[in-house]
Amino acid sequence: MADLTAFSDNQLDAIREVGNIGTGNAATALSSLLSCMIHMNVPTTELVSIYELAEHYGDPLQTVGAVFVRSSGSFQCSLIFIQPEQDALKLVELLLNHQFGSFIPYSELPPEITDSALSEVGNIVLSSFLNAINMLLGTQHQISVPGVAHDMLSSILDVVASIYGQLGETALLVNTELSVEGLDDGRRISGHIILIPDPDSLNLLLEKLKVI
Repeated sequence: MADLTAFSDNQLDAIREVGNIGTGNAATALSSLLSCMIHMNVPTTELVSIYELAEHYGDPLQTVGAVFVRSSGSFQCSLIFIQPEQDALKLVELLLNHQFGSFIPYSELPPEITDSALSEVGNIVLSSFLNAINMLLGTQHQISVPGVAHDMLSSILDVVASIYGQLGETALLVNTELSVEGLDDGRRISGHIILIPDPDSLNLLLEKLKVI
């Protein structure tokens, strides 16, 4: 398990700023996708062991929608966008209604349509997050085809730990809440971005930020 106490305050501050920049870029991309204002609270960023991810979220039995991508290239990492299931479906509804110009409740959409739309949203959010990091570091990347999963939070995070634990034990957790302007019910849409850098990529990140 990664010794997270080994990071200095300067290193943690620099990594948090990377998370803030990445999240801001993702929110801007989502705003362009939906053609509406996206309000974002101040993101919190922390480094945690991937085996302790479940402790940083809510009810482990909560059903969530998750989009996974893998990035290769100069900065190799895994990224996950996790939302409560109802928030994920609400984003899908907003996207499809914007594209087709008419209101279609997500409850009336077949699963293959909602998963395709969720994959598109997640891919844009995660790609934009990663683009900001690569611009900051001067690196390049190739991103995989997104994968989509719907399951209990604990089940998804257990899979994350078992798969990505082979590549690195430290996750960069970015927590933020998004609110979409103009929703009739005034609801807030929350989303969590998890960045799991490969060990060499985390070292590269610290070197580029000149905090190693």
